[in-house]
Amino acid sequence: MTPKKSSNAVVFGGSGFLGSYVVAELLERGWQVSVADLEEPPKELGNVNYVPCDLREKRTLDKVIPDNTDAVYNFAGMSDLDEAINQPLLTMELNVLGNLHLLEVCRKQNVKHFVYASSAYACSESGSFYGISKLSSEKIVEEYQNRYGLDYTIIRYGSLYGERADRHNGVYRLLRQALEKGEIIHRGDGEEVREYIHAKDAAKLSADILMENEYKNKHIMVTGLERLKQKDLLKMIQEMSPLQVSIKMSEKHYTGHYEVTPYSFHPRVARKLVANPYIDLGQGLVECMRKVHHDLSLNNGDDKTND
Repeated sequence: MTPKKSSNAVVFGGSGFLGSYVVAELLERGWQVSVADLEEPPKELGNVNYVPCDLREKRTLDKVIPDNTDAVYNFAGMSDLDEAINQPLLTMELNVLGNLHLLEVCRKQNVKHFVYASSAYACSESGSFYGISKLSSEKIVEEYQNRYGLDYTIIRYGSLYGERADRHNGVYRLLRQALEKGEIIHRGDGEEVREYIHAKDAAKLSADILMENEYKNKHIMVTGLERLKQKDLLKMIQEMSPLQVSIKMSEKHYTGHYEVTPYSFHPRVARKLVANPYIDLGQGLVECMRKVHHDLSLNNGDDKTND
């Protein structure tokens, strides 16, 4: 469905990993898009309208969102689970208070549709402060609809990967280890299960929800089509790598990460969306590997990777 001529969107965190893919998808569909972020958008987006913005600075947000904006996406905030575990105060400041600031401005500016980027960890007893921050913000989003009529869609994203990822992304870190060190150290036994989805596929689904009223005031789960054990992902990377790569399993598991499923009984169940057609995981990994290899050749490994 083609948006009406005047459709406009503001994407907070639109310079980031997933946000930039969503911006590109909306532009391709004819939307007028503004990117609100601390960082400038990637060059791939062209001359998109960019507004420097920090969600913690509430007084500046009024200037970012025009009155009667059709859609506002929020991808901003803390997205790295491991960093969130170590920085609970900053996590709540960015993911909860920052989102609240944005909701309040959206209410005052009569925004028609608010899209909140949540996580599968909002469904889980795992996730520590990160999952708590996402579930808390979901509840606040819901209450703004109940109290003020601000329509929303909450998207709980699963395990993402893609060429624009950085050290905050799990697949990127694995690829970086393989190409930079010739060794992957995995904390766990490799039996952990994920459903990976390329960020480009996730972006298409994230744009689709604006096209149909059935997604208004709903929770949507965006994840991949196939369940994959981590040991199989590591084997794929090992076989694809141009280098000889060794894999070492560590008995020390990652803190706060789920093993097989993020779901637990208490949260509201989300409807699941999957991409069709979708980017094959093998094809997608090769493209990510090519990008990581290119970056390494440019900076000679100056950007150190956390194991």
